[in-house]
Amino acid sequence: MDGELAAIRRTGDGPVTLSRLRAGLEALGVRAGDRLLVHSSLSALGFVAGGSQAVIEALMAAVGPAGLLAMPSFTSGLSDPAEWRAPPVPADWIEPIRAEMPVYDPHLSPTRGLGVIAETFRSVPGVVRSAHPQVSFAAWGAGAETVITPHPLDVWLGEGSPLARLYEAEARVLFLGTGYATCTSFHLAEHKAGKLRTMRTGLPVRVDGVRRWVTIDAPDYDADDFETIGAVLDASPGLGAAGPVGMAHCRLLPIRGIVDAAADWMRGHR
Repeated sequence: MDGELAAIRRTGDGPVTLSRLRAGLEALGVRAGDRLLVHSSLSALGFVAGGSQAVIEALMAAVGPAGLLAMPSFTSGLSDPAEWRAPPVPADWIEPIRAEMPVYDPHLSPTRGLGVIAETFRSVPGVVRSAHPQVSFAAWGAGAETVITPHPLDVWLGEGSPLARLYEAEARVLFLGTGYATCTSFHLAEHKAGKLRTMRTGLPVRVDGVRRWVTIDAPDYDADDFETIGAVLDASPGLGAAGPVGMAHCRLLPIRGIVDAAADWMRGHR
């Protein structure tokens, strides 16, 4: 916090307040009634007075009660410890972790690697969360339950997922200070392009009320080329809007347009 404040004092840009966030979102093109899938970085926005709470309140006010907000609420930590690489765990830890890792709980399980805004959002009153034990989504607003339900284990981020229903609803993707590496929508493009490999993985689930460790086939998602795809999108005139919110460079793009374009790119380059 001290570092953020010192950096902003040097620029003379001042604090990022609720009204400033609202003005930035409006200038970017966010309107009442919008359906948004949000990726966010609080630190990129600058010194936000009120932190993640202020960002969420600004987003809710911007789309209003007739709008919808959705965010990934992934729980990648509920996965096979044998696959962990950052950091890896000792070999003799693997079985004890598998034996007692908690089962996913939509009300309790924390997000991982998505930032403080997504982590705060999942526990806001009125926000609902999908049932997938690794790639859940949280949503608030009009039609939130319809977006997140159902989310079966074998669907992941493909057809029948909350992500696919956001695509069908012609939502827009809002990047608040994040780049295309965070673009979950490109994983739906992987499904549509038929460019997905699978892998064997394990995770804890509840079967008939009993916790079990199961091994399943899962998509082996690949984000290595997402920034390359994003550069192609940025060169496409009229696809969406870009501009500042707070101190962050932000984008607002149609989910259908970017998924379809990414799927076409993957068919030709992967």
